[in-house]
Amino acid sequence: MTEVKTDSEANTIDICVHHAREILASQLPQVKAQGYDFAPLFRQMTIQLYLVGVMWRCSERLGVAGDTRDHAFEAMESMLIADGMKKKEAQQRILFLRNMSRVEDGTDTLAVSTGYEAVPNDESMTRLFDEYRNEARVSGSLWRLFERGKKIMFIGGAVAAFVTIWAVTIFLPKTEGIDILAAGLLAAALVVVPTFLIGLLIYRTKMKKSAPPPSSQS
Repeated sequence: MTEVKTDSEANTIDICVHHAREILASQLPQVKAQGYDFAPLFRQMTIQLYLVGVMWRCSERLGVAGDTRDHAFEAMESMLIADGMKKKEAQQRILFLRNMSRVEDGTDTLAVSTGYEAVPNDESMTRLFDEYRNEARVSGSLWRLFERGKKIMFIGGAVAAFVTIWAVTIFLPKTEGIDILAAGLLAAALVVVPTFLIGLLIYRTKMKKSAPPPSSQS
């Protein structure tokens, strides 16, 4: 079904997007000054949810008819498209953000609620990111480790498979094709599996270090 927006709806969306950009411009220098090291995907998601909160509050102030929270997501979709994202990708991103905008009990996430209360230059985004500063699961170092691990597994596994297939073909020319393929897959597995297990071990170690100590009960 084709979505049709009235001039009034389009105008309120434009106003909310403009307001969100102003808030974002006032917050980013403060965030940059802190030198946070977060995974890029986490940083992007958190900022977008924060801006949803900003535009939600803006929608209420404009007296938008209907669900002002939904209007905020429509404004975010418009903002993403204006920033160069394709419409289908923007719709998928909005679906993801909707799913991530509430916690298990149905209340809004901290990013959304913080954005809802935000005003220019109030350092609210800095306070938001401070809540996750010591969270290993969203750290940039863990993300970089994951990216390096993927490269090692894919490139290392491919090289091991190629070398093994080449060696078997040269030195054991009578070997059947299925056996050559099996040897290549085994060689790749000998690289991929240990790399995965080492990465998993490092991840679990980081999680244990970042977990808060159990509180003592009186």
